[in-house]
Formats: sequence, structure tokens, C-alpha cells
Amino acid sequence: MTVLPPRASDRPGLGPLRIGSLCIDPPVLMAPMAGFTDWAYRQMARRLGGVGLPAAEMVSARGFVEIGARRRELPERLWGVRDEPRPLAVQIWDNDPQCLALAGARLAHELRVSVVDINFGCPVRTVSQRGRSGSYLLRYPDRVGAIVGRVVEACRPTPVTAKIRLGPSRNWINAVDVAQAVEAGGGAALAVHGRTADQLFAGRADWDQIARIKPHLKIPLVGNGDLDSPDSVLAAFPRYGVDAVMIGRAALGRPWLFAQVQAALAGEPIPPDPTRDELHSLLLEHYHLVVRQHGPVRGTVLMKKFACGYARGLPAARRFRGEICRATSEEEFLAVVERFFSGGMPCPDEAASA
Repeated sequence: MTVLPPRASDRPGLGPLRIGSLCIDPPVLMAPMAGFTDWAYRQMARRLGGVGLPAAEMVSARGFVEIGARRRELPERLWGVRDEPRPLAVQIWDNDPQCLALAGARLAHELRVSVVDINFGCPVRTVSQRGRSGSYLLRYPDRVGAIVGRVVEACRPTPVTAKIRLGPSRNWINAVDVAQAVEAGGGAALAVHGRTADQLFAGRADWDQIARIKPHLKIPLVGNGDLDSPDSVLAAFPRYGVDAVMIGRAALGRPWLFAQVQAALAGEPIPPDPTRDELHSLLLEHYHLVVRQHGPVRGTVLMKKFACGYARGLPAARRFRGEICRATSEEEFLAVVERFFSGGMPCPDEAASA
């Protein structure tokens, strides 16, 4: 006998997420990820369902402003955003309040995105060290608050949110101070990734530290980090008191994960993982969307990382990864996919290690 989790309406405190006047249902957000959450990926996730708030790739506010000043064009990472269905969040990064405000205003008033999000969590060196932005700014909660305040004023009435990490390092966890600065600046919600900047993506996300922030906030708290199954999401709400969750890397090769999470939160039967034939169809659908956005040459290169995710756990997946990564054209890519999913790439001894 299968025991289903209680429906969301039967679990105290769990319902739609409100970010300003925006209602997010289910309270499940897509993490913005540079190089991954492009238009093609978002269309896959939207069609499969379960994403309360899709998010575009992280965009440089400075680059956005400079491109707009020169040519009134959009950065490549905002391809398709103008005509895409809503809701949609766009995340921006920089360390200059004026630059961020200009970018946020254009997103809010020209592109009419649903949420403008500010990144204070990216630990990548080009952003945090060279750009002195992202997680670098966690050292300066007052500056974070000032930045949020400027962007809020520029974007009004579009809600402005922020994403942070627990702190600059494992010896310097100051998420409560930064969270309060975001709220004081007028932020409408806060997402917290449960690692410090120096951890990058190593180790496990510390959800106990995320939970410690909740009593210090009045705005919604969104938890992020290592959510890779419906069960992990179900456990996060009562255990850590978050108002919503954000799913990132776990759904990159499994865009159907959002729909599984949505069903679990509603107390409905969780849809099974796709069959091999269904995975084949999903991979090809995704690939054609990527080619539509980026063209066949670049699209083939960009799709390789997603293709490996679709094959994860299947027999001969390791061999597939090797061959798909060597494909240099659309024809080669499709031939490898067809050979693998039609069963013509047998390698049973690799099944256990796939």
C-alpha cells in the first residue's frame, strides 16, 4: 500500500508563495544558472510543468546597460525573454548600485519581467573576485542593503528579490545580517543557498543554517541546495520552516523533477521517471529547442551537457557520454543519440557505473 504525503492544504504554513503581489504556485522556484537556464531549458521545464517561477540565466547588469546604450539590444542570455510567458524572474549581478538600478528598471519596465533578482551568492572568481560582486558582497551587509534599496526604487512596483549564500567562508557565516539588510532595503523575498562562498559546490548544503535565518525575517525565505528528489523537498518545508524551495543542478538533466515535486506537494501520486523511449523523445525535443535558439553548430556543443543528464543511470551511459562529447556536428550528435537509445550501444558491464 502506498501512503501518500498529506496535501499541501492540509500542511500548516504551506501554500502559494507571495512575492509582492505575485502569487507563485507551487512554491517551487528554478535556480538561475549561467550556461544552463536558457530559453530552451525553460521551455522544456514549462511544458513538463511544476515550476512556480522559472528563471533566466544570470545577467551582467553592466553588460546589459552598455549593450542597451549602444544598440538597444538585449544580451544573449536574455534571448526570448521579451515574448516568453510569465511569470519569469531575471537575475542580475554587479557591485554598482546605479548600474544595477538601470538594468533592473529596464527589466521591470521595458521587458516587464515578473521578478528582478540580485545575485549576492555567486562564488565564481570572475564574478566574486575579479568583479567584486556576487558572494564578494556578503562581506558588506550595509552595502547589500543599499544596493537592494536602489534597485527596489528603480523597479517599483515589480518585486525585487535577492539570492545569497551563508557567508563568505565557513569561518564567517553572516547570513542573518545580510538577510536583514536585504529586507531593510525593501527586498520582497530572499533565497539562501546552504553553502558558504569558499565551499563552491563541495560538501553538503547546511539547511540548519538556512533555518536559523527564518526567525529574523518577515519576508519569505526560499531554501536552496541539494534538493534532488520529491522527498527532499517535502522534508524541507516542515523541518526547516522555509516558505519555498529553489531547485538547481538536480533538474538540469531531469526537467521533469519539477512536476514530480509539484505532485508530491499536492499529495498526489508522483509521476514515474520517463522510460527510455520517453527520454529519447525528451532529449530530441530539448535539442531542437537549443538549435532553434543557438543554431546547429553552437547548439550541438551546448546540448552535450544536457544530453549526458538524460542518459544518466541507463546502461552504457558512460560510453554515451564519451561519444556524445566527441560529436562535432548535428549529424554526428543525432547519430550517437539514435544509436544509444535504439539499443545499439550495448555495454552491460558499464551499467553499474553509469
